[in-house]
Amino acid sequence: MEFGGGGGGGDHHDTSSEGRRKKRYHRHTAHQIQRLEGMFKECPHPDEKQRLQLSRELSLAPRQIKFWFQNRRTQMKAQHERADNCALRAENDKIRCENIAIREALRNVICPSCGGPPVTEDSYFDEQKLRMENAQLKEELDRVSSIAAKYIGRPISQLPPVQPIPISSLDLSMGSFGGQGISGPSLDLDLLPGSTSTLPSLPPFQPACLSDMDKSLMTDIAATAMDELLRLLQTNDPLWMKSPTDGRDVLDLESYERIFPRGNANLKNPHVRIEASRDSCVVIMNGLALVDMFMDSNKWVELFPTIVSMARTLEEISSGMIGSHSGSLQLMYEELQVLSPLVPTREFCFLRYCQQIEQGSWAIVDVSYDISRDNQFASQYRSHRLPSGCLIQDMPNGYSKVTWVEHVEIEDKAPTHRLYRDLIHSGLAFGAQRWLATLKRMCERFACLMVTSTSTTRDLGGVIPSPDGKRSMMKLAQRMVNNFCSSISTSNGHRWTTLSGLNEVGVRVTVHKSTDPGQPNGVVLSAATTIWLPISPQNVFNFFKDERTRPQWDVLSNGNAVQEVAHIANGSHPGNCISVLRALNNSQNNMLILQESCMDSSGSLIVYCPVDLPAINIAMSGEDPSYIPLLPSGFTISPDGRAEQGDGASTSSSTHGHGRSGGSLITVAFQILVSSLPSAKLNLESVTTVNNLIGTTVQQIKAALNCPSS
Repeated sequence: MEFGGGGGGGDHHDTSSEGRRKKRYHRHTAHQIQRLEGMFKECPHPDEKQRLQLSRELSLAPRQIKFWFQNRRTQMKAQHERADNCALRAENDKIRCENIAIREALRNVICPSCGGPPVTEDSYFDEQKLRMENAQLKEELDRVSSIAAKYIGRPISQLPPVQPIPISSLDLSMGSFGGQGISGPSLDLDLLPGSTSTLPSLPPFQPACLSDMDKSLMTDIAATAMDELLRLLQTNDPLWMKSPTDGRDVLDLESYERIFPRGNANLKNPHVRIEASRDSCVVIMNGLALVDMFMDSNKWVELFPTIVSMARTLEEISSGMIGSHSGSLQLMYEELQVLSPLVPTREFCFLRYCQQIEQGSWAIVDVSYDISRDNQFASQYRSHRLPSGCLIQDMPNGYSKVTWVEHVEIEDKAPTHRLYRDLIHSGLAFGAQRWLATLKRMCERFACLMVTSTSTTRDLGGVIPSPDGKRSMMKLAQRMVNNFCSSISTSNGHRWTTLSGLNEVGVRVTVHKSTDPGQPNGVVLSAATTIWLPISPQNVFNFFKDERTRPQWDVLSNGNAVQEVAHIANGSHPGNCISVLRALNNSQNNMLILQESCMDSSGSLIVYCPVDLPAINIAMSGEDPSYIPLLPSGFTISPDGRAEQGDGASTSSSTHGHGRSGGSLITVAFQILVSSLPSAKLNLESVTTVNNLIGTTVQQIKAALNCPSS
């Protein structure tokens, strides 16, 4: 009992002592926490001295004090963030409810002015849109101002507000040249700084920002033009009839007006002419590659360098389907040329629309779209393109059949020069036959460029070691031809002046400053004249192409014979080739002549340029020829359009022009670098030199071909 009681009493004592210790511990801990909380309210970031004092006072380690304050600060931060989040959510819910209520109220608002529904766009966004447009306009103004400052030497703000500034034209004043019996205007060659031969002139009109309504209207116009083009391509009678002179497909205007009536008063204008023709041929390029080149303005110029002097895409309305261009719609600008300074360029602003008709078949239509609204044209022609274009159909082995319709309305504001009147008025100068003949020849050239074998190369001197060398030479020759075509263009960037005294036409000259890589740096004088010869274009071409007759006309070789050291064929016609020529008995053994000749049924070209031996070695080794300077000269040969008979049996463009009995129109063109001449003698010496070159060349050509001098 006592044991038991004693035992029980001992346990009770122990239990009571443990409870008292726990109570003392909790009281002590509560005191510590209370003291720490009070200190935290006064100073959440105690320094080391304060932490040591708390450590002694509360019998805690300094690290415990430090960690307690750190944990407490973290807890308080989390509590504050939770409270802020709750408050923000509540505020957000309140604003959302107010927003919903405002939207519901706006739906029932009626405009007090018109009684219609309210404008749904927020004025804030309208203001932002205007700010963005203003910023874009300011950037455009700054860009134009910088261009103007670059080309005229002073900021645009300093220019006279009324008088126009001729950026790339020349200041021409009357004067005379002594010593050669030549009288005419004197050229002021103090050019505006920065003008270049390759800088295309700006279009006569720039598109404004197109609205959705404008784009919708353009889409409707393009779709209607496509329907008309497909009917013109696929219908024979009664729309098309055979020309009695050469068998070409020409449009029956009465049938056309009956099927596609247009309320156009211009048809009653006696100065308005309609040129409409159709033709087809097979070219060595697949359809999709052709479509890709047609829908790219840069490739478009590259494909037709003798016809398209300049082109650019002003606006892409629709990009179409990726990989096929079907549905692609573009607003474009282009200038078309005949390679003579006597024929002004034709300018078109038009919509180009591509549609895939079926697998392997595409139609591309062009139709004029006037964005100027004032019919102001820089040229002396008013050009309007009615639905024109082509149908491209894939054929086996990578070939394509192309059917082309060319349909334009031209108002002659000035009489056509008498030498080109028959060629232009017959529709041959800008007709479907010329487009297809050029397309066929250029496709053959591109095919030869892609051939990796040397089967198209006749390397007589062992100077073209590889296919890369052949391609480099072809690219160099193509740039030479493009430069030559640009040098005799009559686009807005060129202003020609006629010098009398040589023939009934006269020599026309223009100057420009060239600073682009790949061109001689300085002032270049271009001169050209056009003559008529009673000889067929084929015979004239053969005369220029024959190495044996070259000393009879090439004044630059000083009468020396030439030898062909390399030959690259670039077409099915034997005259379509690139040659490297070496003048025999010439003291300048390091100087060679790069020449490209090409011929099709629409005409032919002979373009040549002296190139030193190191530059030729660069190209023939396959390196980039872009920086080799070129200053080409040459000849363009075209039929005069006076033939009264032809085969009349075929509509293939490959037959047109053969067997024609008319004469030839030959444009002789030279370029010389004149910046090295003293400024006091610049006008007299440079113009006299180039005039003598052309005069002597023309006289020698006529003498060699037994043609009477005029």
